[in-house]
Amino acid sequence: MIVVNAKMITNDENLELLKREVKNLETETRKEEGCIDYAFSIEMYEPSFVRITELWDNLESLKNHLKTEHVVDFIEAMSVNPTETEAHFYESNEFPLDF
Repeated sequence: MIVVNAKMITNDENLELLKREVKNLETETRKEEGCIDYAFSIEMYEPSFVRITELWDNLESLKNHLKTEHVVDFIEAMSVNPTETEAHFYESNEFPLDF
């Protein structure tokens, strides 16, 4: 499984744009083959701080996602007033937590 853990620092103006653009991005991405989970969230006490969490079956699925029209459209829309984004990619295995 591939895990993407990203954070974005934005401003009030970009936050409204981000909210509009993410709706389609999340909806379409969740339909993609290999997508396990895909979500944007805003920190409760720091609304300019956005987290992006993605889970993919494999690296090929993630690479295909990055080429989709909805990702290209999202990147283009957000490039009008760029945000600061940092992303980290991990390969992981899920295991049950037994207490």
